[in-house]
Amino acid sequence: MLRWNRWRRLDSHPKQCLPGLERFQKLTLWFNYDTAGWDIARNYARKLEERRCMFVRPTDAHPTPAKALGLGLDLKLIYGKAQPILHQSITTFHSLRQDVLSELQNIDKVQGVKWRRYPTLNKLLKGHRKGELTVLTGPTGCGKTTFMSDYSLDLALQGVSTLWGSFEIRNTRLATTLLRQMAGRPLDVNLSEFDHWADEFEQLPVYFMTFHGQQPIKVVMDAIEHAQYVHDIQHVIIDNLQFMMGVSEESKHLDRYWKQDAIIASFRTFATRKNCHVTLVIHPRKERDTDDLTTSSIFGGAKASQEADNVLIIQDKRLTSVRGKKYLQIAKNRYSGDLGIMPLDFDKLSLSYAQKRKKTEPTAGGESLELVPSQ
Repeated sequence: MLRWNRWRRLDSHPKQCLPGLERFQKLTLWFNYDTAGWDIARNYARKLEERRCMFVRPTDAHPTPAKALGLGLDLKLIYGKAQPILHQSITTFHSLRQDVLSELQNIDKVQGVKWRRYPTLNKLLKGHRKGELTVLTGPTGCGKTTFMSDYSLDLALQGVSTLWGSFEIRNTRLATTLLRQMAGRPLDVNLSEFDHWADEFEQLPVYFMTFHGQQPIKVVMDAIEHAQYVHDIQHVIIDNLQFMMGVSEESKHLDRYWKQDAIIASFRTFATRKNCHVTLVIHPRKERDTDDLTTSSIFGGAKASQEADNVLIIQDKRLTSVRGKKYLQIAKNRYSGDLGIMPLDFDKLSLSYAQKRKKTEPTAGGESLELVPSQ
């Protein structure tokens, strides 16, 4: 135990002493049991590296070491109750400084993986990032699963390892859709090409959970965590949350909302803890066909939209408006705050919503002119 002269101002202790303390892995600070003592302890901890500093919390039961010894108190017991200066759940800018610099130096990587089929998403969402939770909703029959398979295929083609949890659609049907989207045309009339595209698809880091219909969240999370550990999964897709929960006659609506909130909380925790992106497909509440869906339209309580980093809504106005369109609305974007819409033009042959690329046509002078298809 090191002891300084009682008359020396503790907040002006000579810097020459600091090197002598570097060999210690743990330092316990025990000063006076008043506010000044606590402030001095924190100041010393900053100089001595907070992560290795413990302190005896100032109370009447923990006077200065000299007084405690004079009162016959158990010094070893008091010393054993020392607590970390820096709480494990609290950090400082000093600890974050290098991480902040790294993010600024690698801004493109921080923004996430860019989509190749959806340049508009790159402008709005900036990219697909690990550790986030995305909610996708839209009216029944609008093509949520078809869009999500196309969306996930784009990322998988760039090496984003993906785990599909399709609780509503059989894996065979889902894989057929993914394969057709990858080939860009139906393979039932081009069976001679099947082996080629199947071999190509097998190279992708795409995995499928074998669950179907209602499943307990614990069983599902065990499978996801196993896949994340073994296959380094970076993107988990649950399609959809209501089918995974199932429908029970015994459950009342309030119980069902509570259950859904608990499931969403589990996925939120997993995404953050494992640094893995989770996308949840959730049906909306029953609303009038003429009404636009909003974040409050998501079935259940408000937890889904509150916990989500991104909320994507497929708005389908084809049946309710003379010139109605189908488009994807980015209704929440926690990363950059940019909101907006992306038109969804469906190509039936490829089952894809991929945005049309700009075409170039030669001009009279031999130069090329970009033409963007009207939407």
